[in-house]
Amino acid sequence: MPVIAVVDYDMGNLHSVCKGLEKAGATPKITHSFKELEQADAVVLPGVGAFDPAMQHLRARGLEQPIKDTIASGKPFLGICLGLQILFESSAEGTQRGLGIVKGTVKRFRPEPEITIPHMGWNQLEITQPKSIMWEHLPANPWVYFVHSYYVEPTEPQISAATVTHGTQRVTAAIARDNLMAVQFHPEKSSNIGLQILSNFVAQVREQVAA
Repeated sequence: MPVIAVVDYDMGNLHSVCKGLEKAGATPKITHSFKELEQADAVVLPGVGAFDPAMQHLRARGLEQPIKDTIASGKPFLGICLGLQILFESSAEGTQRGLGIVKGTVKRFRPEPEITIPHMGWNQLEITQPKSIMWEHLPANPWVYFVHSYYVEPTEPQISAATVTHGTQRVTAAIARDNLMAVQFHPEKSSNIGLQILSNFVAQVREQVAA
């Protein structure tokens, strides 16, 4: 089974992500060691919470450059929730620099009379990169589980792999480019659809290991 490093930087419950990866047929390894990120077959960057503490914790553990190096090396990489947002350059939520791996910023939902912020619960994806491995064996507009007040806005719209609509606001819900994938929703909380997305990621890892 492929070994997938799950980055531990004190931001969020890693247990449910690991359980999801196990169900998808991988061996998850929670770590903040550069060596173990290097040795793993793939890397998952989860995260729940606020942008600034996330970046502070990553930098305090010396993980900023290893994450950049991992993505640059071509190794399969999956960001989840806050793990998507910190890939960007900056956030309206704080003042820290993001990782800057993806050009663009993180913005807060505009208040509207009919919506709640955070955007919380099940919502439907609109797939914008139908050929992405992430969406294999899924229905056309799958339902997934969200919990967020902020969303990413990439400078290059073609990196967006799916969008979601909250009120009148249609925002990026997932990105994909080469070996880099990241989602705003929680696949580990998204029932069979989420498990299929994790399984698709693990299948890509297996393929790369076998190549």
